[in-house]
Amino acid sequence: MALALRLQKSPMPGFALGMGITLTMLSLIVILPVGALLARGISYGPEAVWTTINTPRVWAALYLSFRLSLFAALFNLVFGTLLAWVLARYEFPGRRLVDALVDLPFALPTAVAGIALTALYAPNGLFGSIAKDFGGKIAYTQWGILIALIFVGLPFVTRTVQPVIAEIEQEVEEASATLGAGRFYTLYRVILPMLMPAALTGFALSLARAVGEYGSVIFIAGNLPLKTEIAPLLIVIKLEEFDYDGAAAIGIAMLLISFSMLLVINLIQIWSRRRIGHV
Repeated sequence: MALALRLQKSPMPGFALGMGITLTMLSLIVILPVGALLARGISYGPEAVWTTINTPRVWAALYLSFRLSLFAALFNLVFGTLLAWVLARYEFPGRRLVDALVDLPFALPTAVAGIALTALYAPNGLFGSIAKDFGGKIAYTQWGILIALIFVGLPFVTRTVQPVIAEIEQEVEEASATLGAGRFYTLYRVILPMLMPAALTGFALSLARAVGEYGSVIFIAGNLPLKTEIAPLLIVIKLEEFDYDGAAAIGIAMLLISFSMLLVINLIQIWSRRRIGHV
């Protein structure tokens, strides 16, 4: 009864209908697929799941995927925030073009991105030939995978942080300067606390995209077992071999690791919001 009265007094009409649609779509898109994956793992058996995961090839693929995804997300956190700051605070020739190019990884098919990156960073490509002259190699190495993950994840940080930067009034920085604070102190004590929640959200989105990335990576990775083979590729290989239980086992491992990482990021985000007074 109290709940019904509370809903009637709500200024937003249609709460029950909206909540019903939300829960239905969430169940169909998120909960049911994840539940089906876990159910497949349960039917396969915990021991069989562990046996499938506990092999050098699978551990190497998981370590490679999550390690490079973390590095790519950290890179995007720093440079994506800098890019958002430049786009939000400065006017320069070609600004709108640069702003539009930020969204290119969203619209570009991942396979096309992988082919383009491979053409650029292969030993006979534009940048790959330069690296070859210095005795280095980019494509078909972990460096190539890292570049692909940075490419697909950068817009998530920039587009998440850019509106927050645009809402920060420059008078806040000017007030800090008039009180005697230097630029670094203003950045560290005034600007960064306000940007931190949005930056962590962009970081989590970039990390999640990188962990599950497949199309843009397989072309530039070389896909060498124990060296440049990513975990999503192992899942595809298992599916092509009709080993659905093995694919589900690797998927469960990725799910648990991803959930743990995102949980830690969300806890840090909650702490940062409470620190600056926004809960």
